[in-house]
Amino acid sequence: MVGHDIMKCKQNKEIIQKALHEIYHAHPYLTPILAACAQHDYRAYLVGGAVRDIILQQPILDIDIEVHGCTFEQLSDLLQPYGYVDLCGKSFGVIKVHGLAVDWTLPRKDSAGRKPLVAYDPQMSIEQALMRRDLTMNAMAIDLHDTTLIDPFNGLDDINQNILRTPDANFFVQDPLRFFRVMQFIARFNMQPDDGLNAVCKQMVIKDLSRERIEQEFKKMLMLSAAPSLGIRWLRTIGRLQEIMPELAATIGVEQDIKWHPEGDVFEHSMQAVDAAAQLPIANADDRLIILYAALCHDIGKVTTTFADERGIHSYGHAEVGAKLVRTLLARITTHKELIDRVSKLILHHMQPVQLVAQDSSAAAYKRLAHKLWPTLDVNMLALLCQADARGRNPIGNKPLEGQMPTVITFLERAEAAGVRYAPEQPLLTGKDFLDHFAPGPVVSDAVNIAYNLQLEGIRDPQELKEKAIEQVQEQIKRSPA
Repeated sequence: MVGHDIMKCKQNKEIIQKALHEIYHAHPYLTPILAACAQHDYRAYLVGGAVRDIILQQPILDIDIEVHGCTFEQLSDLLQPYGYVDLCGKSFGVIKVHGLAVDWTLPRKDSAGRKPLVAYDPQMSIEQALMRRDLTMNAMAIDLHDTTLIDPFNGLDDINQNILRTPDANFFVQDPLRFFRVMQFIARFNMQPDDGLNAVCKQMVIKDLSRERIEQEFKKMLMLSAAPSLGIRWLRTIGRLQEIMPELAATIGVEQDIKWHPEGDVFEHSMQAVDAAAQLPIANADDRLIILYAALCHDIGKVTTTFADERGIHSYGHAEVGAKLVRTLLARITTHKELIDRVSKLILHHMQPVQLVAQDSSAAAYKRLAHKLWPTLDVNMLALLCQADARGRNPIGNKPLEGQMPTVITFLERAEAAGVRYAPEQPLLTGKDFLDHFAPGPVVSDAVNIAYNLQLEGIRDPQELKEKAIEQVQEQIKRSPA
C-alpha cells in the first residue's frame, strides 16, 4: 500500500510538472514574473480550478495565481512592466494585466455575511487561504517555486473517490453561488456530494443571487458536461428543483404512452434527452446551448396537456404550451431575450420532423418549415433537437440510446432534397417588384408573402408569380370592408 502511494505521488508530480511546462510555454511572461516574485521574497501559488484540472488532466480554463508576502500595491508595481495593470477588481483582491490571460490575487480574509468586507492578509498561510474555497477539490495549490502540491483538506483523495466536500461549511453558506457551483460540478465531473455537503445545500439560502451569476453556472453545467442531467437530478434529490425550475419539476410523475416512451415519465425522458443533446456534434457554441436548453425543456407542456383514453396516453398541443412555459422558466435563469426566443421557437416546432415524415409531406412543407424557423434557426438545428428527443427513450438505465434515429435521417434527407437544410429558399420576388402596382405599405408585404408561398408550391417563373400574387391581392382588397 505504501509503495502504491509513493507511485501515485510520483505520478502526480510528473503530471504537475508537465502541465506547468505547458503553461509556461503558452504564457512565457510568467517565467520572469515568478522570478521577480522570488527576488522580492513573495510566494506565488497556482490555485483554484487550474490545479483541479491539472490533477484531472483536463484542459485548463482559467489561470489564477495567488501571491503571498506582498501588499496589493507591491504586486501591482511588480506587474507594471508587463502591461497595463487593471485595478478594477481590487475590491475582490484581483489584479488583471491587459494582454495577460492570468488573474493575480492576494490572500483574503472576509467578514461573515452575504456582502462581506474584504481585507487582505499578506502574511496569511496558504493553508488558511485555501480554507475559504468552496470545495476540497478546489482547495489545492501548487507552489510555483518548487512545484509542490499543497492539499491541506485532502482534495486529491476526494477527487480519486469522486466526492464533493467543503473545507468549511460555515464559510460555504456565505455565498449562494456555491450552491449552483455544486450543481454544475456534479454534472461536469460526475462526482457526488458527501452527506455533509448535501445537508448544507438542502437548507442553504440561495435567493438574492443575480440571474447573470446563476446563468453562468447553468451554462457550464450544460456546455461542459457529458451528462448535464446529473446536476438536475441532484436538485430533485435534495428537494430544490421545485424552487429553481418548477415547470420542469412538474413533469415528475407525468405518464407517457409506453409505446412511444418506454423510459418512464416526462422527467426521465427530459433527463435522457438533455444528455443525448450533450453528445451531439454541434460546433457552434451558441447553437449548442440553445439545443441543450430546448432538449431539457421541450416537453414541459405535457404537464397540462396529457390525458388518457381507451387509445392510450396523449399530449396534444404540448409543443405550443411548452413554448410559452419555457419563457417563464428561462427568465429566472437568463436575461438574454434572443436565447429565450430561439429555445421557445425550437420547442414550438419540435414535433414537426416526426409529423412531416409520418405524413410523407411534400418538399413545399419542408420549405415552409425552413421559412418559419429562419433567421434565428434552421432545419438542421430542429433535426438535432429531434435526434436528442428520439434518443431519450431508453427503458434500461438512465443513459440515452445511441446511434442515429431513422426518422431523423429521413427528415434530413428530404430537407436536403428540398434544398432547405441550412437556410430557406430565397424569394424570387421582393417588395420593389410590386411597386409599379401598389403603393409602399402592407399591401406590398401581402403581395410578397403570397408570391413566396406560390413559389414554394412550385411556380418558378417570376412573371407568373407576380401576376398571380397581384390577382390574389386585388381579390383581397375587393373582399375587405370599405
